[in-house]
Amino acid sequence: MGAVVDYLLISVAGLIAALNVALFLAPHRIAPGGVSGIGIIINAITGWSLSLVMLSFNVPLLALGFRMLGGWRFLRRSLLYTIISSGGVDIVARFLPHGGISNDLLLNAIYAGVVGGVSAGLLYRGGGAGASTGIISRVLQRLTGMPLSQAYLCVDGVIIVFAALLFSWEAAMYALMTLFIWGLVADYVLEGPGVIRIATIVTDHGDRVAGAIMKQLGYGVTAWRGEGKFTHQPHDVLFTTINRSQVNELREVVAAADPGALLVIGQGHQALGQRFRPLQPRFRSPNIALTTDDVADGEAR
Repeated sequence: MGAVVDYLLISVAGLIAALNVALFLAPHRIAPGGVSGIGIIINAITGWSLSLVMLSFNVPLLALGFRMLGGWRFLRRSLLYTIISSGGVDIVARFLPHGGISNDLLLNAIYAGVVGGVSAGLLYRGGGAGASTGIISRVLQRLTGMPLSQAYLCVDGVIIVFAALLFSWEAAMYALMTLFIWGLVADYVLEGPGVIRIATIVTDHGDRVAGAIMKQLGYGVTAWRGEGKFTHQPHDVLFTTINRSQVNELREVVAAADPGALLVIGQGHQALGQRFRPLQPRFRSPNIALTTDDVADGEAR
């Protein structure tokens, strides 16, 4: 059942990606990197079919990814997404208004980022991976040791510069904005909106402070011994995770238990297990297939 959900998510992600290119990107020549950006540039120069151009670039990229990034496991899910997202552009365009639904470049850039991010987030949640220039970026990172974010920037940056020279620098600026929104929305879809707070407490009354937090707020506390390097005095260091709505309550509890404590509150994105969301796989990733044998082998090493 899990595999069926994965492939359904990948299919929906591919359909949304095709819709995004046909409705927001291509009609207004916004090329935010990737094979879709290459396709939009070549389509503008030659008039060739956008789907055909995208498929022509994605096929060799799939072969490269198959060879260097994961074999058949990579290919199965990437191929499904690629066929739908690339081959479906011309098909979807037949049912959409010619020239999109708005002539406002800003609106199209924003919504292209939002819709593209939704597509990418669903793809990742389904354990899939698109072909596109992400494969070149990952291969470049593997061969050179360059950070992946820099590899993506180099590859997509070249495409955006070409689009700027062909269309306009204004179009390139909109493409960069689209790319930025795309990443933010993809993270949101993949990880969810929840933001939690992480608290670190340095105190000389660890048992009292931890007991107050556990009793009054109901959250677990992890403790270890630390040393102040200025005074060389030992202290208890406590760690706990709470919901952001309970920051003021935590502050009051710590202040009452030990007014001399140091309380540092940071921001986290997700907390799984215990009192938070269940720590269990919702969508299986093709890259993770651990068994008890795998775990035992890892412990042995």
